[in-house]
Amino acid sequence: MNIKVIAFDADDTLWVNEPFFQETEKKFYQLMEAYLPAHSVAKELFKVEVANLDIYGYGIKAYILSMIEAALHISDKTLSIDAVEKILEYGKEMLDKPIELIDGVEDTLGALYGKYKLVVATKGDLKDQHKKLHESGLGHYFHHIEVMSDKQQLDYSKMLKRLEIEPSEFLMVGNSLKSDVLPVLQIGGHGFHVPFHTTWAHEQIDHTIEHDNFRQLEKITELLSLLNL
Repeated sequence: MNIKVIAFDADDTLWVNEPFFQETEKKFYQLMEAYLPAHSVAKELFKVEVANLDIYGYGIKAYILSMIEAALHISDKTLSIDAVEKILEYGKEMLDKPIELIDGVEDTLGALYGKYKLVVATKGDLKDQHKKLHESGLGHYFHHIEVMSDKQQLDYSKMLKRLEIEPSEFLMVGNSLKSDVLPVLQIGGHGFHVPFHTTWAHEQIDHTIEHDNFRQLEKITELLSLLNL
């Protein structure tokens, strides 16, 4: 491998994220329990979230907007103002969550720093992701942060053009096979998957990946041995 740039996904690759969404969703089920059972509320919320991705994108603010929309639909627009305020409160609580780094992340970045150009390549809200990177204490390891509206082949190709490198010189590391690995492999880059114990349903795929540029890791520190460090 002739890798020059290594990009890392942020949420659930560098720091914990999805469990906070699941924790909030349980509160939402309780808020809506007078209207529907939890599994039906979950189904409706997921449907609204996916339908809104092209409009709102990803992140906590998009999630809360979709939650309000789902609640209005579930309640047949009888939702109280107090309930709307409660949902907004959920969002603010999520935005204020302290950063919890995933084990091995800082050791890995420290070993790579100076040997490769390191980049954060993530989806989500621009302000929120910059805030999390700052609060994580990891910012000094990275050349820059790229907050992408989506992670499709075209999005990665545009990023590589800005970085002035060929796909074969690029390695993407992340917890999502769908967003962090497959599109990068499809444009000729390298994709390493570091699983997190829970993944949003929209980021899951139903098939295995077999590709010369793909590696499956159990934890992020395994990246160092694969790069002979």
